[in-house]
Amino acid sequence: MPLFVGLMSGTSLDGIDAALVRCGEGRPELVDALGVDMPDSLRQVLMMLCQSRQASFADLAYAEQAFCELQAEAVTRLLAANDMGSDAVSAIGSHGQTIEHAPHGISPYTWQLDNPSLLAELTGCPVVGDFRRRDLAAGGQAAPLAPAFHAALFRDAREWRVVLNLGGFANLTLLPPTERDTPIIGFDTGPANALLDAWHARHNGGHYDAGGQWAAQGEVDEPLLGRLLDDTFFHQPPPKSTGREYFHLDWLAERASGREAPHDIQATLAELTAASVALGIEQALDRQGASGPLTLIPCGGGARNADLLARLQRRLPALALARCDDFGWAADWLEAGAFAWLAWRRLEGLPGNLPSVTGAAGERVLGGLYSA
Repeated sequence: MPLFVGLMSGTSLDGIDAALVRCGEGRPELVDALGVDMPDSLRQVLMMLCQSRQASFADLAYAEQAFCELQAEAVTRLLAANDMGSDAVSAIGSHGQTIEHAPHGISPYTWQLDNPSLLAELTGCPVVGDFRRRDLAAGGQAAPLAPAFHAALFRDAREWRVVLNLGGFANLTLLPPTERDTPIIGFDTGPANALLDAWHARHNGGHYDAGGQWAAQGEVDEPLLGRLLDDTFFHQPPPKSTGREYFHLDWLAERASGREAPHDIQATLAELTAASVALGIEQALDRQGASGPLTLIPCGGGARNADLLARLQRRLPALALARCDDFGWAADWLEAGAFAWLAWRRLEGLPGNLPSVTGAAGERVLGGLYSA
């Protein structure tokens, strides 16, 4: 099967993940992967762009150039680690860096900062980019796009499974057994690491709460949790997606009294993620009439957060918690792998979206191809 490289930089803004994947008619195979840390200078500019109502062309151009050069570094290092040249790769699938996601309104849009032309020039590889806007043009949410890949990896003949991505934001994919004629559904459930990381950085510095240790020291503020969960987003039916333009520290400040201890707010934010994920899973199971054994497969950076996983287990005691690694795929590289697989789909002329997930008018071939 041909080789593809998938690139993903999530809403946590912690770095770029690069996955080398064999793709074909069979199950995708992870060959190798690595991560490149986001330099603080670039992270700060990207964070400013994500939160700004106005941005200069100079800031956008700098961020796009620096981001693309970092992507090229990730690809170069990954190929070198495997003694491969650019000619070994059929294409790179580049997601880009989401700056804002607004699929509703008179002029819906989703904006991923990227430069596939420059990436092709720097790496010598064909690049597939701009995956999301084709689904948006067809009336979809343009997100999440990974559920079709999740189905290719994890769908079972008899067992219901939930793939839960815990990145900056949480999204789930409910995979019915293949023996049932039931559509796959998936949607964003709300914030995961984005608020936890931002609150930790404000009070402790650093980029994240390793293992959820700080959150574990606090007590959940139940009145605050109730106010957070009252937000209408958590109770909307799918399809739905969200991002930093909606959930941010100002959103939190509007609902907090200002008298809460910082570590208690961290615990409450962790419980918010667990509670909103549990609510989303319950909504999905009820919507699809799921019954019988159910396995939960966490992935993304939050899959290493022991405190968060413990909260999820308490909220969802009937679910069997499995590891991505048990299925032959490391949790850290699942999203990058998805965009390698979507690049393969683009070259084959195969659709990459699931209308039952995004709400699009139909299946669409996603992404534009940029020759080397």
